[in-house]
Amino acid sequence: MDIPALYRLFKKSSGITTDSRRCQAGNLFFALKGDSFNGNAFAARALEAGCSYAVVDEAAYCVPGDDRYCLVDDALAALQQLARFHRRQLNTPLLAITGTNGKTTTKELIAAVLGQRQQVLYTQGNLNNQIGVPLTLLRLGQEHQIGIIEMGASHVGDIRELVGIAEPNYGLITNVGRAHLEGFGSFEGVLRAKGELYDYLRERDRATIFLHYDDAQLRAMAHHLNQIFYGSQPNLYVNGTAGDEHAPFLTVHWKAGKNGAVHTVRTRLIGSYNLPNVLAAIAVGRFFGLEAAHICAALEAYQPQNNRSQWVTTARNSLIIDAYNANPTSMQAALASFRRLQTPLPKMVILGDMLELGEASAAEHQAVVDYLDECAFDRVKLVGACFGQTRHRFPVYPDSASLLEDLLAEPPSGKIILIKGSNGMKLSGLSEHL
Repeated sequence: MDIPALYRLFKKSSGITTDSRRCQAGNLFFALKGDSFNGNAFAARALEAGCSYAVVDEAAYCVPGDDRYCLVDDALAALQQLARFHRRQLNTPLLAITGTNGKTTTKELIAAVLGQRQQVLYTQGNLNNQIGVPLTLLRLGQEHQIGIIEMGASHVGDIRELVGIAEPNYGLITNVGRAHLEGFGSFEGVLRAKGELYDYLRERDRATIFLHYDDAQLRAMAHHLNQIFYGSQPNLYVNGTAGDEHAPFLTVHWKAGKNGAVHTVRTRLIGSYNLPNVLAAIAVGRFFGLEAAHICAALEAYQPQNNRSQWVTTARNSLIIDAYNANPTSMQAALASFRRLQTPLPKMVILGDMLELGEASAAEHQAVVDYLDECAFDRVKLVGACFGQTRHRFPVYPDSASLLEDLLAEPPSGKIILIKGSNGMKLSGLSEHL
């Protein structure tokens, strides 16, 4: 089946599903494959559950005479091509966001700001890969005035593939740091991978990027593009500074250009490392015509979720939960911000391994514990085999379950606790016991 024919079926459908356990009447089921499953084997179940058609890529799973089976060469490729075809029919302006740290928070902040005056489609959760991006694009409707597409990468070429599907008009790279080194091979590989967004946009006439001017690496990568600057310099399109860190939440003072009026935003975000994310949202909001009052209102109303710089108050402690992801850049930023935080409460740190660092893992974990030695936190607890192989004076637990046993035996009380680690370390589940 070719893409225009598949698109006609999509237009008559009630939406896309790739999970036979989550089918709604009239859905179009795509039989995707993973390391441990073959979606083709679930096509019949999806049809029984109410899907109108099943897109499969193995003829053996088609039932002779049943035209509800749509045979393609590759189900994932068909999903991606269908998403690009749909995107081209609507021609909605799209902003692509990538970066080592902060891309999800920046995406959420921009969506909150633009949502004050526009209908915005944006990536839900962490659907930012070769499956998530097309699924997001296929939610694009006539009612949407702009789309915000988050793009993740763990190998060189990933962003090139994603922009080829989404064909964005605008771009934003939050930063480039040391993450997924196992897949990228080196920091230079990270630079090349994230720069694939800029490479694509250079091929489009009058393509615009939003650029954090304080980041010299991004400035060096961004030649021959229309650049909208945000950062700390007084003459930028949007410039701003962080308020003091006496309180846990970030306050931002910003203005437009050198002589603009100063506006103050009191966010619910933790840490000054979120300042560029907030300024990015302000710059995008201004570019698309929002007034300062609407921008500030949206940023102050935004509440972090999904274990990303979340502030949680329990019966015994105050928690900063940043356990969705971790890499050397974000770990250093979180610890430095926590160290500067002025509070009468004793500070406790729970850190989990930073995963997917490859050959750099030992050195990067050692750098973290060396920095912890300087910080003089009241209590430090480390989790994971990588931290277990470093030289330090702190207790290490093989996994979060072992740490939980210790916490239940001797519950901390009256502390402010930073919880930071890769999602695979499962530290977020500790919060309900603290």
